Amino acid sequence: MQDLFIILIIGFILSLGIVAIVMPFYIRLLKSLHYEQRVSEYALEEYKNKAKTPIMGGLLFVVVPIIVCIVVYPNIINDKSALMIMLSYFLFFLVGFLDDILIILRNSNEGLNPKLKMLMQLGFGLLIVLVFKDILDTRIIIPIIDISIDLGYIIYAIFAVFVFTAESNAVNFTDGMDGLCAGVSAISLIAFLILAIYLKRYNVALIIACVEGGLIGYLYYNFFPAKIFMGDSGSLALGALFVAIAMVLKQELLLIIVGGVFLWEMICVCLQQLSVRLFHKRIFKYTPIHYAFVIRGLKEKKVVLLFYALAIVCTVLGTLIGVL
Repeated sequence: MQDLFIILIIGFILSLGIVAIVMPFYIRLLKSLHYEQRVSEYALEEYKNKAKTPIMGGLLFVVVPIIVCIVVYPNIINDKSALMIMLSYFLFFLVGFLDDILIILRNSNEGLNPKLKMLMQLGFGLLIVLVFKDILDTRIIIPIIDISIDLGYIIYAIFAVFVFTAESNAVNFTDGMDGLCAGVSAISLIAFLILAIYLKRYNVALIIACVEGGLIGYLYYNFFPAKIFMGDSGSLALGALFVAIAMVLKQELLLIIVGGVFLWEMICVCLQQLSVRLFHKRIFKYTPIHYAFVIRGLKEKKVVLLFYALAIVCTVLGTLIGVL
């Protein structure tokens, strides 16, 4: 057990250190290439000054933790569950990376065609459940009462593909303020880190520890005022990471609680769009919902801290339910 914690700490420190040290050079490189944020004409006035901020910060906290995991514990590549998590993380990063690149090349806020983007997310989700079919546990476990329902491979695969797509978009909706998405993700991952250790899934715990290190190293440069944004490269990858971890730990339903902030953001966006299309009326002042707080007069930094507090509540609640 002592050796385990040493490996986790080493992975965390290495990821944090590498990302924190490399990030200033990476930011300067992105600026020199003009790989910068393009702000939509529909963005709030307060956020139009964020143009020219480099994007694609997600590249570092995706690639570095994966490399660190393999270097710190090479045998992790023999664990198919760990490979599934890392591949999910990387594949959805590729979707976001392509979207970010197109935004840069077109010099507009329009990246991938939304339908193509959705198809890629669905396709990569399907690829994951096909490649790792032999290790998938098709049961859904209901927390607290500990009742499991076996969906069978076909239904579980459909469910998994849907959740991959929904969660990656939910995390993407949350990415809109300095430090918001990275901070909420880092807090929420703590629940799964504790559960992975509790369930003795130590390879999963190592992946989470390394990602936590990378996220915190990135957050130092992303917190208000942000020097870099993660872009879809980071947000889509983080969403897929949450889903893959939940699948491996058999905590798919617990993700609803642990990722409560992401779920709230997505529900608000969906309700808003549905109401506008059906009744031509808005339910909320603005969506994603974090912007509505700014419209109401709350400073961006306070909104982010408020969401952190909500994420902490969801994390504590999810952890307690998970270990019952």
